Formats: sequence, C-alpha cells, structure tokens
Amino acid sequence: MAASGRLPRDGGGRCRSAPSPDLPKMAAESRAPPPRPTSPSWRQRATLRPFARPPQNGSGEPRSSPSPDLPKMAAESLPPPLHGGPKMAGGAEPGPELERVVEALELLLRQPAGPGERDGEAGPGPEGALRPETLRSNAAALEGRLRRAPGWAALRGLRDAVLARAPALAAGAAGEAEPGWAAACGLLALLLCLKERLAALAAAAPAARRAGPGAAPPPSADTLSVGQGRAVGRALRAAVGLGLVPYLPPGVGQRPGPPAPPPAPPASRGARLHAATTALAELTEHPALGGPLLTRHLGLLLAGLCLLGHGPAAHSEGVSEAERAQCREALRHILDRVYQPLAVQELLVLQGRPKQSPPSPGEETKPALMRAPAWLRRLCGQLLSERLMRPNGVQAVVRGIMEGTGGGTGAEAAAVDWRKCDTVAKILASCPQQCLSLEDYYRLVCPQILDLLHIQDKLTARQFQRVATTTLLTMAKEHPQLAEKHLLQPMLAPLLRCLETAELAVEDLSAGTVLVTEAELSSCVEDVLKVYVVGNDSSSLLLGSLQSVLGVVFSLYSFAKQNVSYLRSPCQEILLWFLEKSEREVSLTILEGFAGLNSSVRTLHPRCRFCVGSEGGATIAVEEAISDEDEALYQKVSSEQCHVENLVELLSHCQKSGLAGDFFIRCLKALTQVAAEDEAASNSAAVPGGSLLEPEQYHAEQRRKLLVLQLVATLCESVSDTVFTDVAQVEEFVAATLQRACVSPARGPGAAAEVQTLTMAMGLVAAMLGGAVQLQSSDFAVLKRLVPLLEELSRTYPEPLTQELAADLRIAICTHGAFSPGTVGAAADGVLGKKLGTGAQSPASIPGGAPGPRGGRTAPRHGRSSPSAPKERREEQSMCHEAGDMGPAPAPCADSPALAGLQELLVSAYDPQPPIRAAALRRLTSLITQRDPEALRLQEKLLQVFLENMQHEDAFVYLSAIQGIALLSSEYPERILPILLARYRGPAQGMEDTTATITRMKLGEVLMRVTQALGDMVFKYREPLVQAFLRGARDPDSALRASSLSNLGELCQRLGFQLGSIVQEVTSCLTAIAKTDPKAEVRRAAVHVVVLLLRGLSEKATEVLQDVLRDLYRLLKHVVVAEPDGATVLHAQLALEELDTVMRRVLFPPQALEKKIVVLP
Repeated sequence: MAASGRLPRDGGGRCRSAPSPDLPKMAAESRAPPPRPTSPSWRQRATLRPFARPPQNGSGEPRSSPSPDLPKMAAESLPPPLHGGPKMAGGAEPGPELERVVEALELLLRQPAGPGERDGEAGPGPEGALRPETLRSNAAALEGRLRRAPGWAALRGLRDAVLARAPALAAGAAGEAEPGWAAACGLLALLLCLKERLAALAAAAPAARRAGPGAAPPPSADTLSVGQGRAVGRALRAAVGLGLVPYLPPGVGQRPGPPAPPPAPPASRGARLHAATTALAELTEHPALGGPLLTRHLGLLLAGLCLLGHGPAAHSEGVSEAERAQCREALRHILDRVYQPLAVQELLVLQGRPKQSPPSPGEETKPALMRAPAWLRRLCGQLLSERLMRPNGVQAVVRGIMEGTGGGTGAEAAAVDWRKCDTVAKILASCPQQCLSLEDYYRLVCPQILDLLHIQDKLTARQFQRVATTTLLTMAKEHPQLAEKHLLQPMLAPLLRCLETAELAVEDLSAGTVLVTEAELSSCVEDVLKVYVVGNDSSSLLLGSLQSVLGVVFSLYSFAKQNVSYLRSPCQEILLWFLEKSEREVSLTILEGFAGLNSSVRTLHPRCRFCVGSEGGATIAVEEAISDEDEALYQKVSSEQCHVENLVELLSHCQKSGLAGDFFIRCLKALTQVAAEDEAASNSAAVPGGSLLEPEQYHAEQRRKLLVLQLVATLCESVSDTVFTDVAQVEEFVAATLQRACVSPARGPGAAAEVQTLTMAMGLVAAMLGGAVQLQSSDFAVLKRLVPLLEELSRTYPEPLTQELAADLRIAICTHGAFSPGTVGAAADGVLGKKLGTGAQSPASIPGGAPGPRGGRTAPRHGRSSPSAPKERREEQSMCHEAGDMGPAPAPCADSPALAGLQELLVSAYDPQPPIRAAALRRLTSLITQRDPEALRLQEKLLQVFLENMQHEDAFVYLSAIQGIALLSSEYPERILPILLARYRGPAQGMEDTTATITRMKLGEVLMRVTQALGDMVFKYREPLVQAFLRGARDPDSALRASSLSNLGELCQRLGFQLGSIVQEVTSCLTAIAKTDPKAEVRRAAVHVVVLLLRGLSEKATEVLQDVLRDLYRLLKHVVVAEPDGATVLHAQLALEELDTVMRRVLFPPQALEKKIVVLP
C-alpha cells in the first residue's frame, strides 16, 4: 500500500476497511481522531461503518479510522473499526470481520471505471449494466485479494468451508465460461459467509444491558449498519437476478417484457436453480438477511421453490426426489413464516389472471405478462386455500387482496374498490376443494368473517366491513341454513340470550347479574346495522332472523329514548329498515306486537332490564322480582305507555311510505271491534243466565281494549295531517269510522267525541269531492266502497244532520261529483278551514244548517247540545233582526255583504259543533283586531256572544271567547271593564255555585289579560280591580280565592310605584290569609303574591313598601317556621331570597369605576 501511494478501495471506488500492515505502530503514534473530511467518497464510505459496538483495536481500546483523502493522513491515523478483534468475546473462534464480507460483496459488484476516472473509482450501478468481462475481472480481483491481501485469510477459510457444504456453488464459482452464474455463486457463497458470521456474533455476544428510561435500546451484536444493509440489498438483488431469474421458465414468476433466453443447457438448469434456491432459502433463516430477501424477492423465491417441488420433471433435471421434497418443505416453511397478507399477494401474482384480456386501444405498447401454466395456477390456488384455512386466514386474505385500495376519491377508485370487495366476498364464500366438508369450512371461517366487522383501523375498517357484509349476504343466499347457524345466530346471540323464550335459566340467577355487557350489546347493535341496514338485502332469511329479536331492539330503543345513549339512532334505523323492507301485513303485525296488541314479537324476559352503561351504551341485567303488586302494576303500565309513545314517534318517520296511515286505520278497525264487543257484552249481560268470561281472559280483553284506546288517542294527538298518502287510505279510514258509527251510535259520555270523529271523517270525503284532491275514475271506484255504509248510516244514525250528510255524500259519490248538495260543500268548508264571514256566501256554505225552500236558511237541527241550547236557539232566531236594529239605517240583512257575513258569524257562534263555533269566535276576534266598522258597531252584541260562549264546556270554545273579550276590553275599557267587574263580583241569578265559580275564574283570566294589554294605563282602573280581587279572596270557594290572589299578584307587579295607599290593605289581606286560611293552595297563593310583588318592584321595594316591609318579612318568617305545606314554605323561601337580594343591593351597591369631569366656576 505504501508503494502504490493509494489507499485500498472496494469495487465501488470507495476506501475499504482493510487494516494497515503497520497497525500497531500507527496506533502507538497517534491517538487523536483526524479532522472529518467532507468529500463525497467519505460520505459513501461512512455508511459502511458498523454501529453494533464501538470500534476497537487489537488491545480492545477505541481507535480512529483513517482518512482516505491523503496518504499522510492515512499514515498518521488508525484503521477503520472492525467487528471483533483477534479473539471474540466469550471464547469464540476468530473469524472474518463483517466489513471484510461486505467489502468482498461490493468488490464483486464493482462497476468498471468510466472516462476520466481511475481504476476502481466508479461507484456501483445497476446489476443489469454488469457485462461478462466486468464480472470476470471482479471475480479475479476478489480471488487475488483473498489469496494475497493480509487480513483476508479468515474470510477465505470461511468461504471454503461454505463451498465445501455446497458443491454446486463451488463448481459454479470456479467456472469461468459463464461469468453470470459464477458471479451468482460467488455472491451466494459470500452471503452464506455473512450469515454464518452474524450467527456467530449473536451467539458470542453477552446479554445486552437494559436501556435507561427514555433511551433507545442498544443494538444487538449482529445488527448491520445502514450502509452495510444497502450493500447486502444490492448483493441479494444481484444474486436473485443472476442465479434465479434466468432459470425460471416463462410464466413462472411474473416479469414484464419478453422472456430472456436461458444461459445454460436444459440438463443443468434444474441443478443450478436448486443450488441458488437452496442458498436463498438458507439465507432467510437469519433476520438481517431474510428481511430484505423476503420483502423484495419473495415472489421469485416462491416461484423457484414451486417449480422445484411441484413443477414438471422436465424443469427439475438433475434434482433428486429427496431434494424436491426438501423444496416442498422449504416452501411451506417460508409461507408459514412470512407476513400472511404478503404471502397472499405473491401467490396471487404467481397465479396470474385466468385469461388474458385483449389490449385496449393505446395499450398495445405496454409489456404483457405471460400466463402462468396450469400446474402453477392449481398449486397457487391450493396454497391460497391453505392460507385461508389458517387461524386469522380470512383477515390475511382480505388484507392481501385489498391492500393499496381505498385511497382514491374519484368514482373510478370507488368502482375498483367495490369490485375488489365483491371478488373477495366470492372467494370467501366458496368452499375450497381440500376442505373436508362445507360445514367445517363455515365453522372455521364464519367467526373470522364476523371479526372483520370489528376492525378499528379507520383506514381499512370501511373495506373490511364491506367485505364482511358482502360475504355474509352471499353465504346467506347460497347456503341459508349454514349461514343462519354460523353467522346470524352468533351475531344476534346477545339479543337472543335475553328473550322471554330463551332457554337460559334466568330465574336461577341472582339479582344484578349482567347477562349482556355494554361492549357486547353495542357491538351486536352495530353489527346488525352494518349487515342488515347497510347491506340492504331484504331476503326472507335476513328478515326472519331479525324479526326474532325486534322486540328486544324496540325495548332498547325505548330505553335509549328515555336516557342519553348513542344506541338510539342505530336502533331506530334498524326498526325503520325492517318496517320498510317487510311486507305491509308483516310490518303492521309487528307494530301491533310493539304496542302489545298481539304476541307476534318476542319481548325482553320479564326478569331482565336495561341499565345505563358507563360509556353511553347499555347493559342487560337480571332485576329483583317486585313483591309489591301495586308497584309491579305501576311499572307495567308505565312501560306500556312508554312503548306506545315511542311507537308513535317511530311511526312519524314512516308517513311518506304510507305505513303510518295503514296502522292508524288498523287501530281504528280495532277500535270498531272493541265497540262491537262492548255492545255485545252489554246485551249479553242484560240477558239472564248469560255466561261470564273467566277472570284471566276477562282481564286480558280489558287490557287489550285499554291499549287500543290509548294507542288511538296517542296517534290522534301526535300523527300529523299528512298521515294519509292516497285516496285508498282515506277510504279505509272513513270506512272504519262509519262502521264504528253504525255498530255503536254516539251515546253516553263520549258522544261528543264520537260525533266529532264522524263529522271529520265525512268532511274528508266531502273535501275530496269538493276539489281538494284531483280525483280520477279509479278513485271513485275506491270511494264507492263507502256507499253501503253511508246508506246504512243515513237510515240508522240518530242525529238528523248526520243522516242528511250521509245521504248527500252517497249521491255525490254515485254521480262522480256531478251533483253535490249544499251540505257536502258545508262539510268540505269545515274540514278545509275556509274563513267564515269574508263575504256573502251561499246558504249551503253555512255549517250546521240546510238550505231553506226559498234560498234562505232554516234553523239548525240540534242533536245533543250544551245546557244553554234553548237560549242559543232563541239567539239564533232573533240575531238577524237585532243586528239590523243596531245599524244606523234600517236595511234588510242581506243588503250589505259585510253585514251578511257578520250575521253568519254570529249565527255560527251558536253552532252545536265546537270546531265551527270556535272558528266563528276566532273570526270575530280577528274582525275586532282589524277594527272592522260593522263589528265595532255591534260591540255590545259581540260582548254578549263572547260571554255566553265563555260558559261552554269545550276548552277550544271558551278560550277563543276569553281571547275575544280581552281584546274587546282593551279596545274599549271604559265600556267593557265595568260590565266584567260587575259579573266578577257577583254571580248571575239562578246559576249553580260550581258553574258560577268556573265562570268567575274565567272572568278573572279575562281581567288579567286586559291588565297586561293596558300596561301603564291600568292605574286608572286600579281601585275597582283591587277591590274586585280582594273581594274574591274572601269567597267561600277555595279555588276562586286562590285565583283572585294570583290575579292580585299580577296586578301589583304591574302597578309598581303606583300601588300607593292600597299597599296597606293588600298586606293586611295577605297576612290574614297566609296565617288563617284552612286551604293550603290559598295560603300558597298568598305567599306567591309577596314573591311577585318583590320580584316586580326589585330595588324599588324599599321605597314602595317601606311602611309594610317589616310586616312582610315577619310574615315570611312565620310561614317558614310554622307552615305545614311544603310548597308554601318554598314560596316563602323564594320571597326571602328576593328580599335578601334587594336589601344587599341597597346596602352594598356595586362599585363602578367612573371618570367624572367637573367644570369649576
């Protein structure tokens, strides 16, 4: 080295780590590290430095490495670090250093020097660029280095030992006729030497010390540096390319482009392929070499092993049967060791496409892949089936096929992803040939398919769930029984476990035992949502399996509606999906089962209940049996009511499909049946000797009737007017209502409601005939089903108006609307909500009456009306004349259109039908708001109408009257308030006490609304209002006393500073009532007045109530101490808090930082 003047270099032109002959002398002369050069060649060489342990010299001391830039620096510095010294730790025999082996590998792959470069300065290039003469020269240089260079003897000895064990490699390395095969054998021999050396270092190294907290663990002794790993990777690539690829026949090991001609005669191809494949398989045993080999060249290695172990004998000449068996064993060993998705991918690549599709336009220039031979395709199919049958094999197959998809966002990427998922599903659903039976395959694979639904990785969860869902649906179509046994039942097991018909001995379990955990229940519900709803396959198998657990799902939905749980939305989607996909009759039966009307739904076990989970879900546990019968009955009734409400809420999402309307009609038919049964029961009870039902059966029937009534009432309150989506549903609804009216005419306490329902149903038909819906000939065919019922109703119903309307509807339907009597138009107007009194209308448009003989109007024929009906009829008969007398100029009633409309409103205000009466009152109130001159001229008559309707029993009517009186009083308080106060102070003569009390309370509500409308102007009427309320506070009726006190509190809160001298009187009244009144609600109202007074005055309380503030404070303290009623005490405490807040604000005003500018004189 000293004679040549240059440092030794490797095949890539970089300084190699050969030790200097003057190593002891240089180590003694210089211990200081040299300055770090910055040349590119140094950076390349630095990557080859090992980092397994610190560099040492022969005596074990740290030493520095020589710089390759100058000979002087090389002479003064120390040699590069080596793995191990003359004697290995632990007494191991000395061997070649790792850098020697790596340097030998790079020497074999050295590129020839280019123009302007000295020999050996060229870096490594791609293996395909190595020419035969370059390979020969590199091999000769390596042999010369091994024989003559100092420090290479150990490597030479190790290589000879390796070649002695592999005669084929030794013969190939010695041959010079074929430089490619010789280079491959030399590379494989050096790689085997590297493996031997790495194994020796790992065995001889002491146990690694544990790293401190937060520090990286120290590398093992057989760890390669980054540069060494790169060099080994190049060597493996060259060994595979020179020793394995040329000996694979076309189609075995897919490579793009035309196949290269084999470099050797057929007789020696098998032996060479076996030698290279065996050496590569041996290299896979070590992690440092097997990692890069298996990750980059697994497909070619598998191709070689498949060809040797399972290929035709023509490709394995020179290979014995024992060697072929070893190849088969190595193939299975490697497949079992590698990452299974990678093995699946490589096997799929080896298998290739079954048939080459013709190239599309523009793709003729792309290299085509050779089709794999039939034996290889069969073998890869068997190996893939074996991968699938292994534990977690399903996930490995799915990952192997789906890897790299799902990242696109376009439609094309989504289509490719969908096709891959469909393909994987077909593969998983098909039983392999080597499986013993189909049931064994399902037993092995189905649990793994269900596990795919629980993948948590967000990047792959969507694909895995799609594959699992598609596979499950495919299996359910092909083998329904096996799919139900091994897929559906295990998936629904948490819900099946707690059914009322479950075989689980729930009675033997102690209270509090958790049958289904929160994680199980949440996972089950999510799986059902993914498979049934997202999969969206409405096969009979899926619908039938889901129907078995719908009762538990609905109970869970009801529980989630009452609590805060994320399971509410999934349960709702599951229920809606089933109701939509099932046949309409099945859906209606299921809804009846949810309501408890039949036993078609398997419900939750009576000993099981849902409990709130710790993570927002729910658990199912065993509850303790309730011994108290009343408590058990209360729990049962509450549960049924909750189920009915949630059922109606669920139906609100089914209105567009028509399911809600059909169920409503079915409930009405059930109500008709209940009415018929009650009629028959009353008749049988009147007959002597009639047999009674058994008590259990009787109670069950009564329970069912109550459920029907509750369900119909809830549906009427909650379902919107769009529940009916077509004429057929309206016809069914009307038919059910008419049938109920024919079976059980309106009698008894519920007659008014029955009449209203019947009127609404007939009004719907009238509205349809009147043009609200564009009817076709097919619609009239549907409506003609009502003709027999209408005819029977016109003959048997006791109410004459209903009889007449039924007859007219029958005529209109039969004539297809060509002849429409006046009553039909009136009924249509009532349903469509047309405004009354907007102008002159035809006599037929006035609800409640029939056209007279001269185009006028006859008095309405009343059925069952309110107690004030005689008086109302007298008002109707004289209304027209009285209205004419009040006008400024006498004129007939029909001369003025506005007056005629007002007359019709006044007549309609006494209509026996509450909706029509309330609509008329609302219209009169609207006329007052608009300051209609005709309405204002009749203000006294309007007041009389409102006051009389205020006594009506229907809330809609008397509330409309109260609103009209309040509006009229706020417009003309001087005229109206004295009348109201006089009626409030004393009841009318001849009125019952209860009726008088209710009327005065309604008048109090009117006065309160007037007080709110007047605002600050209420001070003018302070005295009469306070006197009226104080007088009411001394009334014998406790309800009126409490109402008067409440009104007094509102008035005092409005007056504020304007209370004046009446505060003493008010305080004395409140004190007396709060201390002496026998009724708790009255005392409660008195204390509440104090609360309103303090709350309304706020900080003004100390000024307005300064004379009575102490008395009020003592009163409140007395109530807190001595009052037995809790609500009254609570009101007193609230008043004390208000008083405390007021006093704190007065005594301790908030400190505000303000800047004041004072102008001095």
